[in-house]
Amino acid sequence: MRNMTVWILTIVSAGMLMLAGTMKLAGVQMQVDLFATLGIGQWFRYVTGLLEVGGAIGLFVPAAATYAALLLAAVMVGAVATHLLIIGGSPLVPIVLLGATLTLAWLRRERISSLRPVAV
Repeated sequence: MRNMTVWILTIVSAGMLMLAGTMKLAGVQMQVDLFATLGIGQWFRYVTGLLEVGGAIGLFVPAAATYAALLLAAVMVGAVATHLLIIGGSPLVPIVLLGATLTLAWLRRERISSLRPVAV
């Protein structure tokens, strides 16, 4: 059951984040306008898109999945804060993705513990 949960969360989260990141990188007008509203600059749209696409791919790499999930969780914290403090609108999707990526990081945490050096 745990393995099936991991894969369902991975596929759904990666799919949503790949779509969002691709839209940012492709310069979809809605994304351009959103990042213009933020006032940081369009370079931040590219950085965010690269983090989302790279993290989504990383979710499928066993050695990187935990780190990718933590990276994406950090991106989603920023997305939730942006919705709540700057642009408005519903932060529901970023909150759901935050929960999913944190759950993935938790479920894949053994990978990190198996990489720790053994004390002699």
